[in-house]
Amino acid sequence: MAPARMRFAHQVLVLQIGLLTLVVAVGSLVAAWMESAQLVGQYGQQAINIARTVASDVDLADAVAHDDTQAVQTRAERARLSTDALFVVVTDENGIRLAHPNASLVGQHVSTDPSQALNGHEVVNVERGTLGLSARGKVPLRDRAGTIVGEVSVGIDAAEIDATRWRQLGMSALFGGVALLLGAFGALLLTRLLKRRTLGLEPRELAELMQEHQAVLHGIGEGVLAVDAAGTVSVCNGEARRLLSTQITPGIPLTELELPPRLRAALEHRERADNLVTVAGDRVLVANYRDVTKDGRDLGGVLTLRDRTDLEVLTRELDTTRALTDALRAQRHEFANRMHTLTGLLRTRHYREATEYLDGISTGPIVLLGSGGDLVEDPYLQAFLSAKTSAAAEQGIELRIGGNSWVPAKVIAPLEVTTVVGNLVDNALEAAQLGSRRPAAVEVDLLAEGTTLHVAVTDSGDGVADHLRDSLFVEGVSTKDGHGRGIGLALTRQAARSLGGDVRLAEAGGTERGALFLAELPQVLEARSGRTSSDAEPLASQEEK
Repeated sequence: MAPARMRFAHQVLVLQIGLLTLVVAVGSLVAAWMESAQLVGQYGQQAINIARTVASDVDLADAVAHDDTQAVQTRAERARLSTDALFVVVTDENGIRLAHPNASLVGQHVSTDPSQALNGHEVVNVERGTLGLSARGKVPLRDRAGTIVGEVSVGIDAAEIDATRWRQLGMSALFGGVALLLGAFGALLLTRLLKRRTLGLEPRELAELMQEHQAVLHGIGEGVLAVDAAGTVSVCNGEARRLLSTQITPGIPLTELELPPRLRAALEHRERADNLVTVAGDRVLVANYRDVTKDGRDLGGVLTLRDRTDLEVLTRELDTTRALTDALRAQRHEFANRMHTLTGLLRTRHYREATEYLDGISTGPIVLLGSGGDLVEDPYLQAFLSAKTSAAAEQGIELRIGGNSWVPAKVIAPLEVTTVVGNLVDNALEAAQLGSRRPAAVEVDLLAEGTTLHVAVTDSGDGVADHLRDSLFVEGVSTKDGHGRGIGLALTRQAARSLGGDVRLAEAGGTERGALFLAELPQVLEARSGRTSSDAEPLASQEEK
């Protein structure tokens, strides 16, 4: 079984205490060495000063010159006792002792080299002599004429230096111990802070977590945008940047981001959001938001984004197919009713009435678009509006094509066109149904100008409220109450602008009719010769009627 691994926080604590101990020890040794050198220098200087003082006594020099050993010994011993020196030694010009604390050594040659002092130089050093190790100062002894007649050597016991050194080392050790305790306490606090900041995770766990984080964050097909508790972006993957069509970098405040209103509200209010549909640029997104906490600590929130543009396209195609199916079903019922009528006339032998009935229904095809249906040649628009006409009739609403409509070319962008026209017609039908005017009606005008299709949709509803006129196309704004509202007109404008056109509210509503919406869709029709731009005047004049 593998031995238990020491936790990283404990490793950091041990490492810091060990490092502090090493630094304090090295610092103390360096300080002791420097202090020792300073002490040696100080005691050496003290020795040389005493030696200079003794050598300045001219009577002592005269006694040495006359070889008066007794006088020299007396004066030297008095100087030693008054200065508390280890020894005061006086020699003649040959290095023979004339004074020494040990009288038996008088008359012998000194144990250390006296040549430098006898040559006129002062010497400071630490040497071992007959009295042991000492800091020494040696100076030449001159008579009244300045002639060197000997030397004076003064020594201070090295034990005194050692005692002072140990006292200072004790103070240094005490200071180092206090510093070590303070450092260990600081290391402990730092370790606890590190543990709290890393949420108790080990480095290997952090590394694994980072690898998993990168793999998950950039490997999934969803956009991820994480915001911390302070409202600052902490994580954003490339898919989120692509879906939102904006450059987002970690560290940027949420207030500086250009986000759709619904996403911004979810992030700012920090409310749980499930399958929130929003529009960002030319994409339809589904968003989910969750708050993130750990051990009661607020870590912010995470927003996930999924691209539903393709699904929205398929939904629109399905709606168009369903609308066409409904139109065909309505025509089938109408055709079956006429065939039943004709069969009844023939079986009852009303041949003349049957002939007249056949003449009546053979004058033209079954047209559900009204009087303007023959002026719209595009099969997509015909099928789509036929289906909408049938659906409107079931709701008791008259959907008619304006008499000024004229589209002689085929639509080359049927999906975008039916999205724009369909949303405008659906909104108009709902407004007409909820409005107070009766009979309820919706009028659609379609006019080709080169390859550009102009669309005008008017309803008999009560119009758009004043406070909604400027924000009607903003995502989340709707004239109706209910969950999931406020995205149809945003999608309509998005689809129109993706073609280089636009959709706008031309008239909010009046006494005679409800709201009037105008759409301009360039490059959606086949290029062909036909009316000029002057033919758009009847449609443009709808805003002035």
